[in-house]
Amino acid sequence: MSKLGLALGGGGARGLAHIGVLKVLDEEGIKVSAITGCSMGSIAGGLYAYFGNSKEVEEFIFKAIKDPKFELLDIDALNKNTNHPDKNYFEQFINYIGERLHAIKALGRLSYFDNTVTKDIYQMIPDVTIESLGIKFSAIATDLISGKEINFTHGSFRTALKASSAIPGIFPPVEFEDKLLVDGSASESVPVGRVKEIGADRVLAVDVTRSLNIVRPTNNVLDILYRTEDITSYHLSQLRLQEADLILRPNVKKLSWADFDKAEEIIKAGEITARENIDKIKKLVKRNSYLLAMEQYVKKLKEKN
Repeated sequence: MSKLGLALGGGGARGLAHIGVLKVLDEEGIKVSAITGCSMGSIAGGLYAYFGNSKEVEEFIFKAIKDPKFELLDIDALNKNTNHPDKNYFEQFINYIGERLHAIKALGRLSYFDNTVTKDIYQMIPDVTIESLGIKFSAIATDLISGKEINFTHGSFRTALKASSAIPGIFPPVEFEDKLLVDGSASESVPVGRVKEIGADRVLAVDVTRSLNIVRPTNNVLDILYRTEDITSYHLSQLRLQEADLILRPNVKKLSWADFDKAEEIIKAGEITARENIDKIKKLVKRNSYLLAMEQYVKKLKEKN
């Protein structure tokens, strides 16, 4: 019997497209055996592993977005610079705090939002163990101290999702054991290899990273830093995705990580892409395990050469 694994990448609000993909899988009766998520991918995938269906995941997300505690964060304000829609979250963040008097105070902390502000948001996440979930699940985070990638395969579900989605500079790092954890996208943008480690024998990856557009020549040191971050993230994604058996790329790459007000549109984009590729998904699910393993082996040999 095939063991389909989902590798759900990070991308802030763009990651809501994962819900659309999950909705189509449910409609088609396609069973998922394992999920590994990064950042928003860990939240969408983790909630799916918890609830067991996309309907409740979608309801949970909309309830969370409309919650007064979430609205109080005013994340949409990080995305108000409409003259530069392709700016990444770090650029938007710098612009946002640069226009406000309390920017100096923010620079004296590890993140713009502190633990007091974000604590209630993460309290919405079910307080259960990863081992208790109905579907095998893991979440990727990055340790700022050692620089290592951390794959949560057991323990607190809430802590795993909190660490995996702690966007550097915006949400506070998570102290865990002797580690200081942030968003898994810093080390693993689309965790294809990790989902195989928890039992998948075939992987459907959903990539919602930003487009790597051609830009104007850099004019200063900040332009270089911003561009370097985009290039690094893009090429890391492409490297990781080579291990996937099938890749879905919802049409959300030009949207901002902070576009939570476009949740319905983003989820729909995930549905459309999954529906357009449903025959390929079904073919992947039905593929003979031995033949698939041989194809994967040959693919790795070609990549080495």
